[in-house]
Amino acid sequence: MTHSNPAPDHHRPGGFANSDRSVVIGDFPWYEMVWRGLRGDFKPLAAPTGGYEKFADDWSQAVDHARLAQRQSAPVVTWLGHVSVLLQVGGLNVLTDPTLADFAGPYGRFGAPRMVPAPLKGGELPPIDVLLISHNHYDHLCDATVAAMVAAGQKPKIFVPLGLKRWFDERQIPNVTELDWWGQADVHTDCTGAPLAHPVRIHFTPAQHWSRRTPFDTNASLWGGYMVEHKPKAVDAWRFLFPGDTGYSADFKAIRQRLGAVDFLALPIGAYLPRDFMKNMHVNPADAVQLMLDLETKQAMGVHWGTFKLTQESFDHPPRDLAAALHAQGLAQDTVWLMRHGETRAVPI
Repeated sequence: MTHSNPAPDHHRPGGFANSDRSVVIGDFPWYEMVWRGLRGDFKPLAAPTGGYEKFADDWSQAVDHARLAQRQSAPVVTWLGHVSVLLQVGGLNVLTDPTLADFAGPYGRFGAPRMVPAPLKGGELPPIDVLLISHNHYDHLCDATVAAMVAAGQKPKIFVPLGLKRWFDERQIPNVTELDWWGQADVHTDCTGAPLAHPVRIHFTPAQHWSRRTPFDTNASLWGGYMVEHKPKAVDAWRFLFPGDTGYSADFKAIRQRLGAVDFLALPIGAYLPRDFMKNMHVNPADAVQLMLDLETKQAMGVHWGTFKLTQESFDHPPRDLAAALHAQGLAQDTVWLMRHGETRAVPI
């Protein structure tokens, strides 16, 4: 594992900041949050066409548990809803931001309701070798899901941003490694201790966002994304990027420059309205497509949409805005997969 300068510019007394010093997120006055809540900023203004039940039926399919039980060398992805992606590559099962409860909030019982049922529960996951946590917001780090994984006997290697290991220590969850931006670690074995044919490298990458778990810990822990790099032969590595939550920034050109072009991207396309509040912290589909271009991405899948009632846009709004954004850039519509909850696809390499 490596770290950059022990006191880099994004470190602040008692916490962290974004790469762009002018973008400060999280210092919202309480009265603004109350006003926005009363106005309806944190839930869709309208149901999707045909209602939520039809949306859930249209955008869900049964998990292929037999397929997930198989170790994969070439990359395979399964969308478990919102930002929970199961990546199977190089013999490893890698899970991002496990949020499989009925609510995005404390203990999975409060907060934003889940409108599309999770395709599986935390106790039904295949053996997870690597767990990647992007930041501490409740729709990315779910108490109930993590507890279910632990109860099921899961013992993954867990990677978290600086300042977040304490959350796991308090729950006596081991094998947790904190990373700073541009930090990296190599994974040599699966969760059983069996050696991999080729190590898989994990990079922690910058993003433009913020963190808070309680009213008293704003930006006390870091946020970011993860690049998973698999190099099975003496050729260029295959690279997957999960950027976490982010607004559009120069961070993604920096990632491309420092780490290389991205072969497959978990692209956030939802939770972007109202724009005056969400712009700095969540890309909209137009920003997302530009982010993808900055990374020179070959193929992406849409995430961070169509799951929880979080923001003003309706659940079926992001696909329409994404289609327009891809068309505006002259890109084919299938450049970004819109997968069903529970769907598994092999990733072309």
